[in-house]
Amino acid sequence: MRVLNYLELASQLHRSGIGTSTDHQRAALEETDVDVVTSPWRGGSPAHIPLSALRGRNPVVEFDVAHCNLIGPGSLAVARHAKHYGKPLVLHSHVTSEDFAESFRGSTLAAKPLRQYLRRFYSQADLVLCPSQYTKRILESYPVDAPIRPISNGVDVDSLDGFETFREEYRERFDLDGLVVFTVGNVFERKGLTTFCKLAEETEYEFAWFGPYDSGPQASTEVKHWTENPPENVTFTGWVDDKRGAFGAGDVYLFPTKNENQGIAVLEAMACGKAVVLRDIPVFEEFYTHGHDCLKCSSRAEFRRALDLLARDPDLRERLGENARKTAAEHSLERVGEELVEAYEDVSAGRV
Repeated sequence: MRVLNYLELASQLHRSGIGTSTDHQRAALEETDVDVVTSPWRGGSPAHIPLSALRGRNPVVEFDVAHCNLIGPGSLAVARHAKHYGKPLVLHSHVTSEDFAESFRGSTLAAKPLRQYLRRFYSQADLVLCPSQYTKRILESYPVDAPIRPISNGVDVDSLDGFETFREEYRERFDLDGLVVFTVGNVFERKGLTTFCKLAEETEYEFAWFGPYDSGPQASTEVKHWTENPPENVTFTGWVDDKRGAFGAGDVYLFPTKNENQGIAVLEAMACGKAVVLRDIPVFEEFYTHGHDCLKCSSRAEFRRALDLLARDPDLRERLGENARKTAAEHSLERVGEELVEAYEDVSAGRV
């Protein structure tokens, strides 16, 4: 079976969760019998279309199943091509209007019309994949008129190998000391930026946010405010060369996000055996258990008590971290590969 696993704007999205999820899919499929192509265009670029036309060849590569990971014009073109030639179409829902809001300037206003577009876009699929049962329920509420199947984004444990060896280097680089409360990923208000900073103001721990942030006109008001005027004990590192440095330097992973489809960095923190503190939101109910592999909080006061508890109880941090490793193992790339192959076989046979 030959599958087109397509991510338009790949070079711009390599630092994003969508880019990471797509990388996970492709790495997982390397261990299967599926032949993966990543560009729909012969020669790897639309620039080769005229040459293909001169040669009398279809400018689109041959494939048995199309699997698109974004929602833009390139994906629309692939979807139309697949429909025209009767090829099964799989669309991956990494984007919902709910998680689009509070990301950058204007995104909240755009979220409502985006929902209508997403309803139409995803409904053309023979199968929609999404990272969680929570996202499935969101799509069904639009409503999306297509079969929907959750498959975890997975976690690439091998990419984290040796994270401990980066601890001193990254702590020294960013002047971190003592217990470090940290998060990893793009700096968005949706991901709990204001809560993160206000908790820092209310405590004496070191806080570090490892990840890029906008500083231009596209930056939200909250991102500009907090990154330009951070509390004394908060460090915004910007993009880091190696994510292993972030997981090596930090001690307690704090993620007060307001909305997620899954949250890959949470799984990465768990795979590193870190104690994890999460906002108690619906998507995390299906993956994580309070008091077993994480602590869940609903208010800033609860977050503060959780951080204080973990700071004074290293045994609890160790126990939560060890259980978190076992949870992360349930999201292996091997399992992701098996479920993707099953999805491709089912959609090809009309079993969805």
